[in-house]
Amino acid sequence: MKKIYLFLSAAILFKTATVQAFSVSHDFNVQIGPFDASRTNFEYALTPTEYRVESVVKTNGLFDTLYPFRADYATTGRINGDELETLSYKYKSKSRFSSRSRELVYDKNGVPLYRLSSKNGKEKKVDILPDTKNKDTTDLQTVFAELARQYNKMKFCDSRMEVFDGKRRYDVIFKDEGKEHLAEEQLPYKGEAVKCSMYIDSLGSSGDDLLWDITQDEPIYFWIMEEENKKLPFIAKVEIESTPLGRLQVLTQNVTVKD
Repeated sequence: MKKIYLFLSAAILFKTATVQAFSVSHDFNVQIGPFDASRTNFEYALTPTEYRVESVVKTNGLFDTLYPFRADYATTGRINGDELETLSYKYKSKSRFSSRSRELVYDKNGVPLYRLSSKNGKEKKVDILPDTKNKDTTDLQTVFAELARQYNKMKFCDSRMEVFDGKRRYDVIFKDEGKEHLAEEQLPYKGEAVKCSMYIDSLGSSGDDLLWDITQDEPIYFWIMEEENKKLPFIAKVEIESTPLGRLQVLTQNVTVKD
């Protein structure tokens, strides 16, 4: 389940960096089938030369009783012209029966060097062999920064992003799906939104989690709106039409902008 939460908590778009530094914090409710399943916070900060992304995901209510889970993600990097280069990526999670962590360590050029991971206290270091297939790849959170910079400049989603998670190479594919009017009662943000979809191309790699299986057969849909005061784009809603527990929806409840 951990990767599905990362996609959902990371699914907020970045504003193109300006001369001013700012941060944007978002609060989500995640609904899976009949469950009010999770509370998620996502925050990003940008300066003209650096960026930071942090996500916290925690299960909620009855879902927390059945499937207790918490995950924290953190990415830092630099902005080099039009490129966003990951410099560090850290992840840790805790469920009822296990605790895990992973850290990707990069060189000064943003190339992954090695992976530090642990499961239930057992630590392991794995060197990442030089591979041209990993050149110009990024981590999953930075993918959304790259998408947003494109969206701000050209107002479309269509793109293909290359990701390396320390074990596997895969591509994330975004497609434009037109416009729709959002008016759900649970959404504080209503109005016209741009609809996009997201798929995973596994490039022949095998997966070990729910999202990997689902998104090769059906997309994740998301709806982009703009924050009223500073016109920052954000995801108002995310949806997977079918999961083993029913339809999954992520609904943005609050967006806070800080200079």
